[in-house]
Amino acid sequence: MPTSESSRTGAKYSKSPPNSNNNGYLDAFLRFARKTHAADYIGLSILVVGELLLKLFGEPFHAQFRLDDPRIQHPHAEVERVSVVWLMLYAAVIPIVVLIIWAIALRPSIHATHVTFLGLVIAVITTSFLTDLFKDAIGRPRPDLLARCKPESGTPKNEMVTIDVCTETNHHTLHDGWRSYPSGHSSFAFAGLGWVALLLASQTHVLRPRANMTVVLLCLVPLLGAALIAISRLEDYRHDVFDVVSGSLLGMAVTYFNWRRYYPSLLSSTCHEPYSIPTGDGRSSPTSGFQRIRDEEEGYELSPVP
Repeated sequence: MPTSESSRTGAKYSKSPPNSNNNGYLDAFLRFARKTHAADYIGLSILVVGELLLKLFGEPFHAQFRLDDPRIQHPHAEVERVSVVWLMLYAAVIPIVVLIIWAIALRPSIHATHVTFLGLVIAVITTSFLTDLFKDAIGRPRPDLLARCKPESGTPKNEMVTIDVCTETNHHTLHDGWRSYPSGHSSFAFAGLGWVALLLASQTHVLRPRANMTVVLLCLVPLLGAALIAISRLEDYRHDVFDVVSGSLLGMAVTYFNWRRYYPSLLSSTCHEPYSIPTGDGRSSPTSGFQRIRDEEEGYELSPVP
């Protein structure tokens, strides 16, 4: 019996597209990436590689300078008040220890623990990468540049000169003299300790109406520590105020941006809970991402005063 036109048409449209399996694999991979934050880990890996390349091969732009410029005539401190080792302890190790104590004491969900630790690492690495990138690109002289440079005898004091007049043979000491802006200690300190401050503020709902002042002070302790680290850079004549303020703002801005990727606003009544994992259909759940606008706008409502 001859096949009817409708039957042939139905058979034609019942066939699966040749690339349907590929699309299925892609959808499965995207669902896996959303649930496991694979994209965040890929981005973090790129930042780590970029930071290593900057550390190994980066050279700062060498801005011209004058020997009679009082802003770069400060002494070079051989011993820093906060060395790089102590900076790592204060701004990286201590925050991790605080997060471990938080996870043990409050027993948050695996998802909350995961994104909180991941967010800290991303914030610190991102801040470090951006700081080093800006340092090399801008090439601003440090306040102790002349002590590092050791300009050769006979160099004119009232003319713009270049790095060619320097006699310092230690490569790092000399070239690091053009890495003043922004302050790396300041940005790193506010990135790591700023994350701790945001965690404490979220877990204690510090921005709720009539919050306990003792709790407020507790949340400010990490920021005070970061500020003291930043101030030490002024005392060592490694940076000026502009470098330190800019670095502090950079570190805190990067940390807060990453915090909001995982947690709602501190004005939210659920600020202690991270956003939920995206659903498997490719869409975010109603409580994920930056979609909790209504809740965050409402924030806390003051209870009627009797």
